[in-house]
Amino acid sequence: MWLPLIFSMVLIAGMFFGYKMGNSGSSRGFLKVSKTTSLQEALDLIRLKYVDKVNTDSIQSGAIKEMMNELDPHSVYFPPVELKAANEDLAGNFDGIGVEFNIFNDTVNIVYVIPGGPSDKAGLQIGDKLLKVGDSSLIGLPTSKIKEYIRGERGSVATIQISRNDHVKTIKVTRGSIPVSAVDAAYMIDNTTGYIKLNKFTENSYEEFMAALESLKKQGLQALIYDLRSNGGGYMNEAIDMADEFLEGDKLVVYTEGTNSKKREYRCKRPGLFEKGKLTILVDELSASASEVLAGALQDWDRADIIGRRTFGKGLVQEQYQLSDGSAIRLTVARYYTPLGRSIQRPYDKGKKVYMDEIWERYSNGESLYADSNKVNNGKEYKTAAGRIVYGGGGIMPDIFVPIDTATYPRSVNKLFVNGSFNSFVYTYYLQHKKQIDQYSSPTDYIKKFNQLEDMWKQFVVYAKKDSAKLEGVTPKQKETLQKRLEAYLARFRWRNSGYFQVLNSEDTVFAKAFEQVKK
Repeated sequence: MWLPLIFSMVLIAGMFFGYKMGNSGSSRGFLKVSKTTSLQEALDLIRLKYVDKVNTDSIQSGAIKEMMNELDPHSVYFPPVELKAANEDLAGNFDGIGVEFNIFNDTVNIVYVIPGGPSDKAGLQIGDKLLKVGDSSLIGLPTSKIKEYIRGERGSVATIQISRNDHVKTIKVTRGSIPVSAVDAAYMIDNTTGYIKLNKFTENSYEEFMAALESLKKQGLQALIYDLRSNGGGYMNEAIDMADEFLEGDKLVVYTEGTNSKKREYRCKRPGLFEKGKLTILVDELSASASEVLAGALQDWDRADIIGRRTFGKGLVQEQYQLSDGSAIRLTVARYYTPLGRSIQRPYDKGKKVYMDEIWERYSNGESLYADSNKVNNGKEYKTAAGRIVYGGGGIMPDIFVPIDTATYPRSVNKLFVNGSFNSFVYTYYLQHKKQIDQYSSPTDYIKKFNQLEDMWKQFVVYAKKDSAKLEGVTPKQKETLQKRLEAYLARFRWRNSGYFQVLNSEDTVFAKAFEQVKK
């Protein structure tokens, strides 16, 4: 019977002392009330005293951006209007109608319709031109604005006006969740060798990777080429899970540590699907962050041959924190280290511009052409259990260096890629020859049997003249690479990225070196 009385007395005492402490200016330690910062004081003065009306939200946003600029190059601020797109980039899905489009002559053209997606169910087709969404015209709008109109909350209805074969019609599409695949391509090169291309480490990338790997295993996979070129990273835990599929036991994959973050180790936790069998990892100067975590772990444990060029050199871990106004910051909280203790982060003490420009300087200073020039910048040497020398301080240096392809085009030809003319030509050619292209059963069948490339080239030469690009004067090497691009772009309209990469890989020197290595 005394318990209720005791609880009441404790509660009253707690309320009393809590009130007293909350109003006491002499409280110490963690109970101390935070002082107003000079930044907050300045904002308050501007709000109360400034001669004109100002948008203080904009001022605060600018102040936060300036603060972030004083930190490392990868700590970044996202205003509320940019945060959704930034999160969608790594989410692996978004809400929309399920089409891929390109803009040709200021008109939105559907170049792909996701099978089984909202637009497919509503009857939209490749080749349809999008004219309006609701009452809003899409003609002449930038891509970002078009996406705003097309995307929307799942379950909402988009009323879309299209032009098909010069006939205008209206179609209603119920928006849904649209997956964005992280795996661009996964196929068997021959009876025992497989290839997987990963473009980003999204929330769903490990599941996609596992589905691809399991499929290849069923087809007889014994050796794997895993392509991480131009993969800028993403979620580190996805890379750790993938490494677990290649490494046995409880091997260390990576560890993180920072001034305000205690050392934390990430180890293998389960039997992997591909712990045995030859493995090569393809990288280049745009392979960063989570890509480097995976490549570094496999290199340190002598599990894979790393082939290509020195990676980006990002060894910093970011966490995202939501702010009260709907904005967010991704703040660097730790550095990550490979199992041997390598930090692969490049120096950034000379500022963000110098830091980012270093990537482009690799093309001009010979580093992308000669392997020896990489080692000068890579700092401390480490030795693996098998006796291989690896480097820290500036990205992952590949075990087998392959220089960049130096085949360049005249400025007028490069313009065809920049302004979309190249893609526009292939798109038009595909629509004109769709029945013929659709008869090929697979990219492999297409690569073996497609015999219209010379005719396609002649048409492209005529088409390019409209943009003042004279292709008759290109070198034999330039013609060969341009024709391969035409063939690959055409395959992409039929089989998406899987077809595109299968065609390009057939003439890719890095891919060829990897295939040679796994066959030894």
